[in-house]
Amino acid sequence: MLKSKTFLKKTRAGGVMKIVREHYLRDDIGCGAPGCAACGGAHEGPALEPQPQDPASSLCPQPHYLLPDTNVLLHQIVSAWRLGTWASVASSLRLPGSLETYVEQEQGENANDRNDRAIRVAAKWYNEHLKKMSADNHLQVIFITNDRKNKEKAVEEGIPAFTCEEYVKSLTANPELIDRLACLSEEVNEIESGKIIFSEHLPLSKLQQGIKSGTYLQGTFRASRENYLEATVWIHGDNEENKEIILQGLKHLNRAVHEDIVAVELLPKSQWVAPSSVVLQDEAQNEEDVEKEEERERMLKTAVSEKMLKPTGRVVGIIKRNWRPYCGMLSKSDIKESRRHLFTPADKRIPRIRIETRQASTLEGRRIIVAIDGWPRNSRYPNGHFVRNLGDVGEKETETEVLLLEHDVPHQPFSQAVLSFLPKMPWSITEKDMKNREDLRHLCICSVDPPGCTDIDDALHCRELENGNLEVGVHIADVSHFIRPGNALDQESARRGTTVYLCEKRIDMVPELLSSNLCSLKCDVDRLAFSCIWEMNHNAEILKTKFTKSVINSKASLTYAEAQLRIDSANMNDDITTSLRGLNKLAKILKKRRIEKGALTLSSPEVRFHMDSETHDPIDLQTKELRETNSMVEEFMLLANISVAKKIHEEFSEHALLRKHPAPPPSNYEILVKAARSRNLEIKTDTAKSLAESLDRAESPTFPYLNTLLRILATRCMMQAVYFCSGMDNDFHHYGLASPIYTHFTSPIRRYADVIVHRLLAVAVGADCTYPELTDKHKLADICKNLNFRHKMAQYAQRASVAFHTQLFFKSKGIVSEEAYILFVRKNAIVVLIPKYGLEGTVFFEEKDKPNPRLIYDDEIPSLKIEDTVFHVFDKVKVKIMLDSSNLQHQKIRMSLVEPQIPGISIPTGTSNTDLNGPEKKKIKLGK
Repeated sequence: MLKSKTFLKKTRAGGVMKIVREHYLRDDIGCGAPGCAACGGAHEGPALEPQPQDPASSLCPQPHYLLPDTNVLLHQIVSAWRLGTWASVASSLRLPGSLETYVEQEQGENANDRNDRAIRVAAKWYNEHLKKMSADNHLQVIFITNDRKNKEKAVEEGIPAFTCEEYVKSLTANPELIDRLACLSEEVNEIESGKIIFSEHLPLSKLQQGIKSGTYLQGTFRASRENYLEATVWIHGDNEENKEIILQGLKHLNRAVHEDIVAVELLPKSQWVAPSSVVLQDEAQNEEDVEKEEERERMLKTAVSEKMLKPTGRVVGIIKRNWRPYCGMLSKSDIKESRRHLFTPADKRIPRIRIETRQASTLEGRRIIVAIDGWPRNSRYPNGHFVRNLGDVGEKETETEVLLLEHDVPHQPFSQAVLSFLPKMPWSITEKDMKNREDLRHLCICSVDPPGCTDIDDALHCRELENGNLEVGVHIADVSHFIRPGNALDQESARRGTTVYLCEKRIDMVPELLSSNLCSLKCDVDRLAFSCIWEMNHNAEILKTKFTKSVINSKASLTYAEAQLRIDSANMNDDITTSLRGLNKLAKILKKRRIEKGALTLSSPEVRFHMDSETHDPIDLQTKELRETNSMVEEFMLLANISVAKKIHEEFSEHALLRKHPAPPPSNYEILVKAARSRNLEIKTDTAKSLAESLDRAESPTFPYLNTLLRILATRCMMQAVYFCSGMDNDFHHYGLASPIYTHFTSPIRRYADVIVHRLLAVAVGADCTYPELTDKHKLADICKNLNFRHKMAQYAQRASVAFHTQLFFKSKGIVSEEAYILFVRKNAIVVLIPKYGLEGTVFFEEKDKPNPRLIYDDEIPSLKIEDTVFHVFDKVKVKIMLDSSNLQHQKIRMSLVEPQIPGISIPTGTSNTDLNGPEKKKIKLGK
């Protein structure tokens, strides 16, 4: 049956447009209940349970289905509410296109009222329809709504209806579900004092007017990890003058939460501040502690030169909340029998959340998930509710789950829909696979990777040609052959974006059959590849470049150490070793040439754990050793990526997926320049080349580690490299590599960006056909946005995994004293790096309930004077390292000063574990 509605609309040009809207109403949609005689058993989509299990509800004792209204679903879905198997949530009962349940909007009726009526009509139809199934059928549909008027009308119409709270409280067998109810408004659970702490958020209409007029600025709120009273707002759009706004103080933060989209008002220049050097953590235990905030905020203010002041503002409204479920731990209230407790998130950028729970004793000492419901003006903390119990704190499985959830890493097993697109086993290369593909199985190709690598993306070869030149090939796994555009496997790979490498676990981007088997370029098996082959002279100058799909058979899968032994051994002269020596020789020339052009050689300490074979706990922690072969592989991967970037941009000037590294703003280099100046060294930062040359010259015969420290500091000054679509940007330059164009081609098993690049290159060389999304620059830009987010989160998750395993290592090792170097000085602390472990931590000089030492901080030098001892960046110190378990909320590595000796500050060498593990010494920042 067809229903239509016609109306007239006035256009901007003053004309009149006739609009017809049509509804096709069907009479063949089944109810979804298996074996329903009235529907003939037919149904579309998922079937309802034939007989819901007894829910043990005091309100509805008989088996029933639930029909929640839209607002109930939207409000509870954020908490990942699980009602279990005892009730079916019939969220898609009777589609609006069904003839029996279609509802037209009546005159004078708004859209919300029409939708409410439509759901009531569906509920009533279901209850009547279910009676027809059989005479002894007692199944009901219960309508769940929090709208008082909607509920009253439902009851008047004979529909069993309850609020969400009424229904959940009736579930006598599951009383813990009450904790999972989301608060209905920001005014629920307000604190008793009622004192207004924050200013009111302006309505969205006023914010939009203000943003349009320039009164307010819109941006993303970024809370600080080190200081809970400070945040920045990254302004959206092309506002170069005020790209980053500083916010200081609770009232100026005004209830914004990390990653919210906010509107800020710029304060007068007389109220601008400098970024604080104070490390502050929120340790308040109750709402009354808000009185102490003003005193702590005064600590943020410091006399600085005018050039250090930054644009400063305050939040006037929230444009979009970006809340998510948060992992963390319960801080149980000191008040006996209290149901109100504070939840401390694992992410220090998230404020503590007040929840009500009857399970505090059970949840204490466990990792849990909590969702925010609202943040009233008179509450120091937002209100929320308990969602899920993850497990005991400190357990490897629990902590791994926490870091994956906190960094939004998709880690669920691949669905059957995804797995259905994998090749059927046993798999072999067919004649069809060889179409548009070169047979390179005769070449002496080998791979060089870290030990234990199973997802081998790349392999190399080098041989001399008859004309005396060299042929060099980079052969990359042909993942795009197995992942076809648009299917479930492709969509899941695009969503994940990247493989995530944790210390003991790998979260694959693609199923293991591909990552560790069919796509992995293991030795002595035929594999499909995409090859980039150059003809070069002996000076590593490219004479010809060829791209081709291929089939290869790797002759050896080597580790970096094994490859290095072959190159260095005078007794080995086989084809593989000869190929490796040729590659290594060319790589040195390529690297020298790259550095001469201004490419940066930076440093970032990476660690490797040695695990116990039985317990899988870390038993040793070392910085990773880099060999010539690491550099050899890197040079040819870089060269392949640059060659492919040029090719795909030539063919798809508007649709190439590229990678750029923006040049840092001059202000980013201030800490590096000041630190070098304190050692009488000059670092020039006007170009990447001048920076590279300055770093090369920055040597000290008496302090050989100084150059490494400067390069580590320079790394911290850099911007994040990002993916982008060539048609959406004009700046392609990669600052760190000093390359005018760059992309990622060499790791398609673990990066989805490379899969897209493979598809572009395949079309460019006639090896595959295109598809609409590949040449849609807006779709590519959306893909790039997700990839940039996923790569950033993967990096953070990897760092968190290293931090956790470092804690496990020091838990078993006890107290250790080691030499360290100061990386940064703060107002009340020094941040140090311990080269032996590649470990970074903070040594605090102010402690709660203890007399504060005399501290003088100089931002210009920079330096920190404690009593009569002055600390500068790069000074050598000695610190004690231990695991502080006194605060289960955040177990952490704690560092204390041993040398130089400062009375009342330094820890004597013989101090015991117990002496150091006091309850108040619990502040630390681990790793970058």
